[in-house]
Amino acid sequence: MNLASSADPKEITLRGAILGILITLIFTAAQVYLGLKVGLTFATAIPAAVISMALLSAFRDATIQENTFVQTIASAAGTLASVIFVLPGLLMIGWWAEVPFWPTFGACAIGGVLGVMYTVTLRRALVSQSKLPYPEGVAAAEVLKVGTATRSGAQEGKAGLRAVIWGALASAAFASLAAMKLMAAEVATYFKVGSGATGIGAASSLALVGAGHLMGITVGMAMLVGLAIAWAVLVPMLSAMEPATAASAADQALGIWSTKVRMIGAGAIGTAAIVTLASLAKPIIGGLASAMEASRRIKAGDESIPRVEKDLPIFMVGVVTLLALVPAGWLMASFLEGGVLASLSVPLIAVGVGYILVAGILAAAVCGYMAGLIGSSNSPVSGIAILTILGSAATVGFVGRELLDANVAQALIAYALFVTTVVLAVAVIGNDNLQDLKTGQLVGATPWKQQLALVIGVFAGSMVVPPVLELLNQSYGFAGAPNVNAISDEPLAAPQALLISTLAKGVIGGGLPWDLVGYGALLGLALVAVDFALKSGSKGRYGLPPLGVGLAIYLPSAVTLPVIIGAFAGYMFEKAMRKRPNGEAASRLAVLVMSGFIVGESLFNVGLAGLIVMSGTGEPLALTDAIGESVGMLVALAVGGALLVTMYRWAATSASRIKA
Repeated sequence: MNLASSADPKEITLRGAILGILITLIFTAAQVYLGLKVGLTFATAIPAAVISMALLSAFRDATIQENTFVQTIASAAGTLASVIFVLPGLLMIGWWAEVPFWPTFGACAIGGVLGVMYTVTLRRALVSQSKLPYPEGVAAAEVLKVGTATRSGAQEGKAGLRAVIWGALASAAFASLAAMKLMAAEVATYFKVGSGATGIGAASSLALVGAGHLMGITVGMAMLVGLAIAWAVLVPMLSAMEPATAASAADQALGIWSTKVRMIGAGAIGTAAIVTLASLAKPIIGGLASAMEASRRIKAGDESIPRVEKDLPIFMVGVVTLLALVPAGWLMASFLEGGVLASLSVPLIAVGVGYILVAGILAAAVCGYMAGLIGSSNSPVSGIAILTILGSAATVGFVGRELLDANVAQALIAYALFVTTVVLAVAVIGNDNLQDLKTGQLVGATPWKQQLALVIGVFAGSMVVPPVLELLNQSYGFAGAPNVNAISDEPLAAPQALLISTLAKGVIGGGLPWDLVGYGALLGLALVAVDFALKSGSKGRYGLPPLGVGLAIYLPSAVTLPVIIGAFAGYMFEKAMRKRPNGEAASRLAVLVMSGFIVGESLFNVGLAGLIVMSGTGEPLALTDAIGESVGMLVALAVGGALLVTMYRWAATSASRIKA
């Protein structure tokens, strides 16, 4: 394998496209499950680059640009899975009983293609001519450079593939123990505090620990603060205000959290998202202006454009954008056909398409900039989703205000959710696109070929999302949905979709506890102020991301606590590795092990969902019910801790064996 510094290196290949699509199938399925379980997704760029590099090393003519092509396809598709932050809302409100393939595929594909087109004009301003750090894009480029330029890099690439595989096997095995009832699926304790109650829980999940490692200590610390606010302050205080002496401590604490504390968390998330986006308005507007100016200069000049600066032709971008709006309109029309909103089809379609066009452009620009500033994983896509559903619900609700009754309200909510799905697809691809283009810039890839790879990834991911989502719907169902056809009695939480559908119902139908949301908004403002003070006082070294705090209040502790454990474990491991000769390699291998944790557990549970559907039983792998709750928790703690320590030690040992 070589760096291929020639004027026209091997870049787009059939084997690369096939490999990228195969990686896409794996990562998209894993992302869908993880997002539905915990409301979080992970960046797939680095593990995709490592897998590509290890497999393509078998070909002597493989180039770093071909690896970038594969990585771009895979990371785009993995990112597209974030549409599940909205889509399950259509099941929760009872509009869909099952996930239809073509509407879901269409929403993902149309939104994804528009996301690619919208960000083409931003590349020069926000990538080539920008000082934005693009942390994940730079990291992926460094992995590719090391892996293709040196002997030790090739060794690390193969070790990286083993890291992903071993991590996946370890987490799948750990998840299987819970499925077989050989250990507890959750370690939890709840207790009374005066007339109130509180407690803490942690899911037996290496995937969540891996997600915490990847998010880092800053987000982990923010989530720890949110966990403390929710379970050490709000839950005991609010439960004491509504004593329930007959209820168990667990029922009382979880009841207060789900009905009151969660709404406070939603308000904090919304406010933090709005303030964060508002603070980025000036640089985003400047970036757009710079992109327009760059495009005008190139069009006016007659100088030849270097290969590494060639985007898709702007004429083609405009044509594809306009053509994509045609199936978008058809998709909206088919969604409304034969329903109670048929008489309002024309204005609703016009509003929907217009909203996708305008809100999509803004969402792509905002997400692209934020990805460059803080990374794709930390970019507050959930905040974009919240703002999008508020705008969509308000606009759609205004059009249908004359016909508003219970049936019409449900239809308007469903339509607003569907429009939001398309806009979110635009946003998340914009979030990923510029990060990948930064990787390409650093390794000498051709931008228009990367943009083509992104389109391939969009269609590949759009094919995977609907069947995986429907499989999980049939097997587990989702919290808050009727789940009349679900087999398991333990639905997936789908926390982001639950929040988005709740907000849509509140805007169109009323009934949202605005007092609790308002308290959360005030808390969000206070968190923004704390974050600002920390960053100012430490000259940017420290911060407390308010969205991270809000998410920890909103998400169940069973999800939040393992993420926090992973963040702190990762921090301690990286700190221990800094003084070692191969410390950086060990840290990179640990990242890949954690990615494997996520992929392995997620794919195991997707496979388990298929087994649930085929067998017709909610616990097809259960071997025994004889293990007591306390013993099951101890087993989960012991096995989980042992696997985590073992995999960290494996990463350190494997790095020490890499020869320079």
